[in-house]
Amino acid sequence: MMRKRKPKPPVEERPVSISTASALVKVETHTIRYWEREFAEFLNPVRTAGGQRRYRPEDIEVLKEIKRLLKEELYTIAGAKRKLKERFAQQAPQSPSTGNNNGTTASKHKKRATVKR
Repeated sequence: MMRKRKPKPPVEERPVSISTASALVKVETHTIRYWEREFAEFLNPVRTAGGQRRYRPEDIEVLKEIKRLLKEELYTIAGAKRKLKERFAQQAPQSPSTGNNNGTTASKHKKRATVKR
């Protein structure tokens, strides 16, 4: 008796490994890992039980946008982060209680003080 398989989502909708993501975006895997650290607020792939990264279609789009900003538009990492914040600001709801600076000014000064030591 044959068992019925659970239908899988189409390939375009399935999370892919870092090597597949690398091939799709046309950058090295170590570059993707670096971007994952630098752009952590925009890029957070799901992990398997064994800890392997799985990139969803939305992660692939973010990777392509990061590549475009850095390689084609020649933005710095900081400039690319600003552009991504502008682009994805509509998607991420902001808390109204944080004020105009989203509470970042104080933390920036704290960071600078600790770095100088």
